[in-house]
Order: sequence, then C-alpha cells, then structure tokens
Amino acid sequence: MSFLKGKTAIITGAGRAVLSDGRSGSIGYGIAHAYAKEGANLVITGRNVQKLEDAKEELERLYGIKVLAIQADINAGVDNDAVAQSVVKQTMDEFGRIDVLINNAQASASGVTLEAHTTAQFDLAMYSGLYATFHYMKACYPYLKETKGSVINFASGAGLFGNYGQCAYAAAKEGIRGLSRVAATEWGKDGINVNVVCPLAWTAQLENFEKAYPEAFKANVHMPPMGHFGDSELEIGRVCVQLASPDFKYMTGETLTLEGGLGQRP
Repeated sequence: MSFLKGKTAIITGAGRAVLSDGRSGSIGYGIAHAYAKEGANLVITGRNVQKLEDAKEELERLYGIKVLAIQADINAGVDNDAVAQSVVKQTMDEFGRIDVLINNAQASASGVTLEAHTTAQFDLAMYSGLYATFHYMKACYPYLKETKGSVINFASGAGLFGNYGQCAYAAAKEGIRGLSRVAATEWGKDGINVNVVCPLAWTAQLENFEKAYPEAFKANVHMPPMGHFGDSELEIGRVCVQLASPDFKYMTGETLTLEGGLGQRP
C-alpha cells in the first residue's frame, strides 16, 4: 500500500533483535519492519548503539527508506525532558515532520517478587516505560498536532491480570494505560489519535525469560486461544500500521488488546 510514504514515525526501543529461528525478535523491531514496508521514514531509539546501527543498516537496505538511529535512555539519573526533546529536535531537523509516535521501550526485572523488588528495579521499569512515554508524548505533541498524527502506546496483561513477579512492570504499564486515556481525551480535539496495544508477541526477551525463570514463565505466559504467540512484525507491527491509517481515526481513545485472541476488543 505504501500509504505511509513521506511520513515519519518515531519508534522507541527498536534496536535489532532476532529470535533463534531468525524472525524479528522484538516488538519495536517488528514494528519498524512493518512501517518501513509502508514507506515510512523512521527514527529509532534505544540504549544499545550497535543494535540501533544494525537495525538502521538492515531497514534501509531492505526497504529503501531513511532511518535515523538515536541512542536515548530515559532513566532516573538524567534530564529526561532534555533527552526526549533532543530526539524530537533531531527528528525535525532530519525529516521536518512527526506523524506517528510509538512508545514501545520498556525495561524491567521480571520474575522478582514484590517483597524482593528493589527501588532501583522499580525505578528501572517506571522510567524506561511510564516516564519515557510521558516525556516523548509531551515533546512530540506540537508536531503531532500539525500532522493530525497518531500515538501508539504499549501496556500489558501483566497489569490487567496482576502477573506474578512483575510488580514494577505491571505498575508502569497500568500507568501508561491511564496516561493514554487522558491524552485521548485532551488531544482528540487536535485530531491526534491515541491508542494502547496490549501485545503478547514471542520475542527474544520472552525466550530469555523462559530460560532464566521457567517457573515464573509457566505461571504467567499462557498460550493465546488461537494457539500461537503473536508475530512481532506480522501481527503486532501490522496492527500498529493500521492504527496510523486515516481509516482508524474514529478509534481515538480506544484500547486494542492482543493478549487473548490476538485481536479481540475488550
């Protein structure tokens, strides 16, 4: 379709990651592939420079788009407003517009019970997820208002269902859901589409989680009714492409979940 040609999407947490079978191994990277196939120019952020450069090389080579890779880390020890503003400035300098903001980045200490969680572990989840979403949304708002753009944020069944060993992660994701609903209410008049996706995709992190915490994995990660986990590009990434379509503007303020049947509305 290429309906995103000439448009610009910022995707946080989109460094290159692959599964053991060679498929895209992270939600952010899967989304980047899906957007690149539609002709969008991309700004990808993350903490690992090499993963970002590897993603840039592959995406530009495969799809003929332009990718701006920016190392950026929202955390407790920096001026996070400045971090987000720097990403936005570089984006505007390079592409002159922002059409889609996808807040995908999230780090956490999974498998650690609430009583064992440290403040540093709690801060890791809150800053990388909730605070990052907050700062990027604020920084991008004026430019999304100009383009009547879209915001796609990520929550999780960990918060919806209270998954064992994921207290900080669940808290961050529930905060993101609330923040997104407020943004949908306040920004709808500006033509900005705000949605939340609760995905259950098979990722390299889940592969590692299963190996490191097999009991916690067994207790918390359940096979969806359709009999397979979501594919980061084909099912999660394509949903995010669709949410940026003008045809989906009527969905402002809705929440899309892929936790259960891979595409059922709550």
